[in-house]
Amino acid sequence: MSSATAPARASSRSTTRLGGWLARFDSPVTTYYLLVCVTVALVVFGLIMVLSASSIVSIDQTKSAYTIFLSQAMFAVVGTIALVVASRLSVVAWKRLALPILAVAFALQLLVLSPLGTNVGGNQNWIRIAGITIQPSEIIKVGLVLSGALILSAKRKHLHSFSHVLVPYLVPLAAASIGVVVLGHDLGTVLILGAIVGGVLFAAGIPLRWFAFAGIPFAAAALAFVLTSQNRLSRFDVWLGRDTNEFGAARQPIHGRYALADGGWFGLGLGASREKWGLLSEPHNDFIFAIIGEELGLPGTIAILLLFAGLALACYRLVTRTSDQFVRIATAGIMTWLLVQALINIGAVIGLLPVIGVPLPLVSSGGSSLITSMFALGILLSFARAEPGCAEALSTRPSALRRSLAIIPGVAGPRRNRS
Repeated sequence: MSSATAPARASSRSTTRLGGWLARFDSPVTTYYLLVCVTVALVVFGLIMVLSASSIVSIDQTKSAYTIFLSQAMFAVVGTIALVVASRLSVVAWKRLALPILAVAFALQLLVLSPLGTNVGGNQNWIRIAGITIQPSEIIKVGLVLSGALILSAKRKHLHSFSHVLVPYLVPLAAASIGVVVLGHDLGTVLILGAIVGGVLFAAGIPLRWFAFAGIPFAAAALAFVLTSQNRLSRFDVWLGRDTNEFGAARQPIHGRYALADGGWFGLGLGASREKWGLLSEPHNDFIFAIIGEELGLPGTIAILLLFAGLALACYRLVTRTSDQFVRIATAGIMTWLLVQALINIGAVIGLLPVIGVPLPLVSSGGSSLITSMFALGILLSFARAEPGCAEALSTRPSALRRSLAIIPGVAGPRRNRS
């Protein structure tokens, strides 16, 4: 009889374990810890790859292999502070800060067109103040997400009327914010901002037929953007295969694919890239994904894709588990921002899209992008903490430091007498 009941008992234990894992996954702290793990993994991965990809460029520019890496590490520290501060603010605080953040970002973007503005690669999208370079359009991304969530959640019952969607979010806020970036000729950022607005509107429940009306003029504007720039036209010629000159505009995408091909299945090894020796432009920035593929092979590129998939899962959990429309819309906006930007970057490296010039979020070198992306993830952590039961569960768990100190006699308090 015991032999007959053994399989049943084993099956019961397996079912119990499965139920336990499912219960843990459904825990209110799962989203919070998933966001923390994905963020830490992407930032650390990015720092390692920036160190490897930038070493040759850094030596050429500063005689030290660590200059660009140390700068990126400093930005990561600032981004961590921004993330921690953002994660501690309440949802109510974010509602109050939404419009001020967009106003400050808009004012800073106007300075791009002043003598403080700096032109990089034909794009007037940076300002330099006291030796510090800032990209205000990155802050505009945060402002468009939060202001859109605030306005559209307040107008939830009136979104069947196009006028309530148009004013005041699309016009004047979104139109003015994107328009001032257009004046700086940064097509990549304009596309990301357009995707953010689309993600925010979709999450708010705007009728799908309206996207067609809005998409046509946006696509026409993007086309005009391309046709009026010889640099962008040459990039499209490369993408369409009409220009294959390895020593001209096609150099970067061709050598990016060379890097991926050289990496093969398992890569050449960390630090062993050949393309970063002056063959591939921007190896630590827009084309860092190519260096990842060259040095770490298919496992390295798949790891990046899985980490962004984990970020998407965390955002999806937030969107589906919250009852606050503001949180739902803002989360969808941040998710759209980071994932679309990652897709555009990776798509350009593998040849699926033309080279547009946007960094890989949290991985590519660049201070403004890293800090604002980590700040946005801090906002998501704030929303995750607001999930019912999450803050209480987190407060009852001892910190890692306290758990470590607990093994040292007399540090974590007197031990209990077990006699």
